[in-house]
Amino acid sequence: MTELSWAQVSARRLARHRLLPSAANAARDAAPDAAPDSAPDSARVADVVSAICGAHAQIASAAELSVGLRVPGATRDLVRRALWTDRTLVKTRGPRGTVHLLAAVDLPMWVGALTALPTPSQERNVVLLTPRQTEQVLAAIADAVAEADLTTAELTEEIVARTGPWAGDLVMEAFQDKWPRWMAAMTAATRGGVICFGPNRGRASTYTSPTRWLPDFAPMPGPAALAALVRSYLYAYGPATPAQFARWLAVPPGWATWLFGSLDLTEVTVEGTPAWVAADDTGFPDDRPSGLRLLPYFDAYAVGCHPRERLFPGAAAERALAGGQAGNYPVLLVDGVVAGVWHQRRSGRSIHVTVEPLRTLGAAMQRALAEEVERVGEILEGTASLAIGTVSVGPHA
Repeated sequence: MTELSWAQVSARRLARHRLLPSAANAARDAAPDAAPDSAPDSARVADVVSAICGAHAQIASAAELSVGLRVPGATRDLVRRALWTDRTLVKTRGPRGTVHLLAAVDLPMWVGALTALPTPSQERNVVLLTPRQTEQVLAAIADAVAEADLTTAELTEEIVARTGPWAGDLVMEAFQDKWPRWMAAMTAATRGGVICFGPNRGRASTYTSPTRWLPDFAPMPGPAALAALVRSYLYAYGPATPAQFARWLAVPPGWATWLFGSLDLTEVTVEGTPAWVAADDTGFPDDRPSGLRLLPYFDAYAVGCHPRERLFPGAAAERALAGGQAGNYPVLLVDGVVAGVWHQRRSGRSIHVTVEPLRTLGAAMQRALAEEVERVGEILEGTASLAIGTVSVGPHA
């Protein structure tokens, strides 16, 4: 059985997440289907998003920064063009039911896999919609968004017109408000590829059809999709255990163990702890992890990599995790591990970046930090300045 060090694992993950200076070439060599250097910018953006299994996009600016940091020369405008103009990205709900940017070419895999996940034992939505009503709502949604971008209010009108007044009954709990009954089918609609996000209209979200991104869109069959998703996950985050995969995808650990057992995977050990990689993807570098990066809220690397105690060592666990949850703080990454937190405050084109290191940064690291702050400004299309000090902003909810 292959015995790996944490340094080998960390170095491979950094490269595959495009977080090393030479990561793009190294990762591209390991991924034969990746976009070449000569590919259009939007294709390179989609390649990066595919490699990391999606970028968390509940906070749009964080997603733009997360992707931009991994694509040389990219700005937030390039990410937006890839999403809304070139449509190499799609905004929808991905792992854990959270809003993500996914590579459009991967959407058949994602939809096939998400619809094949085990159904929670108690679905609140069951009491709000009968199976027949759910079918009616899904058909109405598909018809309404086939060639339109609709706000929630507009979509409610269209669904009620196609089904009946019952679909608009305000019966679904929504924080301190009530949502219309049809929204109990929203999870099924997004998982099933019936609906995805369209461009915002002012401050209002809109919804549309994934077929506007992929005209011949059809979900991949469930078993093949699950196998492809596990392989993609292990490419980005492996070696990993079924329990870690279950946490990343929000599925029962026992089911994840069964799934891993049904696939062609290879067991390795990471400093004595068993974990798995794809059977034909067992190569690891001998280089040590290196470099300094500023990762935004909910960056895929911080959220998806395990074990937490290695990625957030010592004081980092106290400072950069919120109740054990990663992603609620933007983090300073040094040599593959969390070594501080940071925050940005924007005023016009000025971006004020405060970094709170948890260890002393030598002269080389201070220069790297200054360069990284400058890069943050370029991606966000502003001018960034750096201050070293305490970050007083609490975790994001």
